Amino acid sequence: MQGTQGRFTIDSITAAPRGRARRVLSSFAAQDWLVGSYMLVLLLGVLRGAGPLRQTALSYVLADCAVFVVCMAVGRSGVQAPRWRIAADALYRVGLIGAVVGSFLQLHLILPTVSPWILDGSIYQIDLAVFGFEPAVSWDRFVTPATTEWFSFFYYSYFFILCAYLLPMALFEKRLRVLSELSVGLLFVVCVGHALYLAVPGLGPHAYLQGQFQHELQGSFWWPTVKAAVDSVGGDGASRKDIFPSLHTACPTFLTLFTFRNRAHRPYRYVWPVTAFFTSQIILATMFLRWHYLLDVIAGVTLATIAFLVSRALVPAEARARAKQGSGPVWRPLFGRARP
Repeated sequence: MQGTQGRFTIDSITAAPRGRARRVLSSFAAQDWLVGSYMLVLLLGVLRGAGPLRQTALSYVLADCAVFVVCMAVGRSGVQAPRWRIAADALYRVGLIGAVVGSFLQLHLILPTVSPWILDGSIYQIDLAVFGFEPAVSWDRFVTPATTEWFSFFYYSYFFILCAYLLPMALFEKRLRVLSELSVGLLFVVCVGHALYLAVPGLGPHAYLQGQFQHELQGSFWWPTVKAAVDSVGGDGASRKDIFPSLHTACPTFLTLFTFRNRAHRPYRYVWPVTAFFTSQIILATMFLRWHYLLDVIAGVTLATIAFLVSRALVPAEARARAKQGSGPVWRPLFGRARP
């Protein structure tokens, strides 16, 4: 049916929504497609899964997907009115980051539904065959309340380091290249890392090798704090099979590479040595506290390095492509004007 001037027809009614949908999709950035693909992997995995937690896991993943879709639709709508632009950009951040964080908090439901098996035995045997030892077992003789507290402090500092980078960057960073490299790199690490959890589930040395330890992990403050934090994310210890790769290794390693690359700029010229030192201690802590195998850590370093290289290459290429097609920048600062 053809529309005529001044009249509403089926074509004229449906054309506008189709046009808006195409405009939103064409404005999607690589990081949007990355997170969207990750959410689809989780959804398909849970749909194909089984077990008593499946229905609950499916409800949560569907909710995550719905929030992501709505926030992307609003955030990528291209609204320019000042009073609505900040709200749209804030929703974009909520959808992009919230979907990933939400799925992390639901892994104790998702992982046993998608991957009911464990691969600790295979990982442990690879460590022994390739490296000749397992750090969690070999370092057992060094376990004291003092050493446990030291490494527990750094293990727990992982959460503060992520917040120290993410919150100021998401709210106040105006340098688009810097912000884009950070977001692409970290989202790549987390999305790919979580997807690998589905393929390589494991409990960790603290559970699988518990009979080989002679010294109990004890501490007055930081060790109980770490233990409580791990327990607080849900699960009974047999359902959070999120060890390969070690994201406690991958995320700080990526941040170290990122800050070193940007050391010519403030504040990175001051914080990169501190970030590098904390990263080294966090990596050691993952094995000393018996959460991860050596192979998990090597996989985490590898993932971080790949994410760093991908972000360096992708961000400028995408910026040129978006400028050419008139899609606008990947990010719009919440406050103030953007800087290159």
